[in-house]
Amino acid sequence: MISTIKIEIPSLLENVRMIESFIDNAKEEYNLDDGIYGNIMIAVTESVNNAIRHGNKLDPNKNVKLCLQLNDNQITFLIEDEGDGFDYNDLPDPTAPENIEKPGGRGIFLMRHLADEVNFKDKGKLVELNFYIN
Repeated sequence: MISTIKIEIPSLLENVRMIESFIDNAKEEYNLDDGIYGNIMIAVTESVNNAIRHGNKLDPNKNVKLCLQLNDNQITFLIEDEGDGFDYNDLPDPTAPENIEKPGGRGIFLMRHLADEVNFKDKGKLVELNFYIN
């Protein structure tokens, strides 16, 4: 059985708090353990932040959609923006010496390390984060 919950927010940075509450509710609803909860919180909020900042360019008239899908052994988050997409295969390495001091550029790196699977679809406008649960 697959359970699905959706939320849509205008592209304002303060709305990330709504996403955090959404994840908190999912933790309670699905009894997620603290380890996976922490990974989900960081990876999903990074992805939503990217969608607001880079995808929708902080345009409050554009929305970010978040969908949670739960099946027996996996929880999936789909984050979608209304931007033009991006080349997710050509990103600077945030661990390279020339990038270590830069304040940005770590979001996708973090997502890839915290989620069990990260997939970019629709030219990068849709990010799929998969977490395995037992």
